[in-house]
Amino acid sequence: MAFILDTSVALAWILPDEGNEATDALADRLVRETALVPAIWLLEVGNALLVAVRRGRLSENELARLTSGLAALPIEVEPGDSERAFGDVLDLARKLDLSAYDAAYLELARRRQLPLATLDRRLRDACARLGVAALPEAPKKP
Repeated sequence: MAFILDTSVALAWILPDEGNEATDALADRLVRETALVPAIWLLEVGNALLVAVRRGRLSENELARLTSGLAALPIEVEPGDSERAFGDVLDLARKLDLSAYDAAYLELARRRQLPLATLDRRLRDACARLGVAALPEAPKKP
């Protein structure tokens, strides 16, 4: 495994005008590495793509092409369980004032000791508080 993949990064790869060099570099890593996601990722990405279709950002044909492309990527889905969801994930969400969805990514990154690829500022701040590496890395100051 290379990293935990957040929905925000995956959407930056596929939605018009969302990506940048840093997110493109993460996509390039999937050529040689595998990303890991919590089970909620599938529904979050699917919902975001449906919203993009409803708002006219994507066509139905683009939706089908993009979901096929995402399904072909080396992304492993970690199955969820009620003990973890109602235990460690909710504890993290409560302690760090995160949604349960965001805490699922953070819990997985912490448990698997992998960096979390996210563009979400609150989630990146939570990573810093717990000592979990966040990707893309912040630019170095001169």
